[in-house]
Amino acid sequence: MRIVAFITEASSVQRILAHIGKPPQPPTIAPARGPPDWGEGLELLPDWDAMAQPEPKPEFNQRVSW
Repeated sequence: MRIVAFITEASSVQRILAHIGKPPQPPTIAPARGPPDWGEGLELLPDWDAMAQPEPKPEFNQRVSW
């Protein structure tokens, strides 16, 4: 298939679409849908920060060995 010409006039495009039985106006845009409803079955994730073990405290020796 090869493109021979572009039709840029709106009235010509509307007449062609009406002739082949297609609506000359674009369809209306549907409204956006809301977020999904997860319901009551959603398990809460554990608090990983609360489950973490404390970091070990290293021994700090201030004595100087000569």
